[in-house]
Amino acid sequence: MTGRLVLVATPIGNLGDLSPRAVEVLAGADVVACEDTRRTGKLMAHAGVSAPRLLVVNEHTEAAGADEIAQLVAGGNTVVLVTDAGTPAVSDPGSRVVEAVLDAGGEVEAVPGPSAALAALVVSGLPTGRFCFEGFLPRKGRHRADRIRELCQESRTMVLFEAPHRLARTLGDLASALGGDRAVAIVREQTKLHEEVWRGTLADAVVRADGTEPRGEHVLVVAGCPDPAPPSESQIRMALNERLADGLSRRDAAAAVADDLGVSRRAVYQMSLED
Repeated sequence: MTGRLVLVATPIGNLGDLSPRAVEVLAGADVVACEDTRRTGKLMAHAGVSAPRLLVVNEHTEAAGADEIAQLVAGGNTVVLVTDAGTPAVSDPGSRVVEAVLDAGGEVEAVPGPSAALAALVVSGLPTGRFCFEGFLPRKGRHRADRIRELCQESRTMVLFEAPHRLARTLGDLASALGGDRAVAIVREQTKLHEEVWRGTLADAVVRADGTEPRGEHVLVVAGCPDPAPPSESQIRMALNERLADGLSRRDAAAAVADDLGVSRRAVYQMSLED
């Protein structure tokens, strides 16, 4: 008889966000894997749950812990995985554990709940239909430069995490690469006493960060790259004349220009008849 791994989302600040189902699952666990036994112990005490065996699984121990958890699940145990705050495996330990359990043929479930990324996204005021989660940017070097360069072409709303002592630098790098007029929302201390949401442009955010001492964990929600403006009539005519000068027929020239500029073939062909 195999057990199961259950990923349980925990509060990112307000303990009242711990769901009744999360409490039920924690109470029924044989083992609770967590980043910090003291923090998780306090959470379980708040929920009125007697702590079972607590297994430390953090960024340094996840690889070894994943194998142990897979063995526990294979032995019929219910293992609950939590992190210090939020949903496991999202910029926190968890993905290696899930992979190990699945590779061993185990069952994996999730108890959804608090997520700093989603909470910041929905209050940002920016488009939420399509978004990407970038987590923490690389701290330095070519990997950081390459990642930021990729974001320049990202059309979806972007969600990033940042520590307070790196906030000003990251905002400056984003403003330089994406443009100071790009919209951003900065969300900090979510669900806590000093929760704050600031909205503006990257340029204004840089000035603000330089003039204040950032405190607490921050989530940055950045607007995606705007769609390019449609080509003007003069641009279309110029491209059409160049194709005609190359010896293409009106029909072939119109088709080539339409494909290049993303406009209607019929409209371009009509232009060719007007010249």
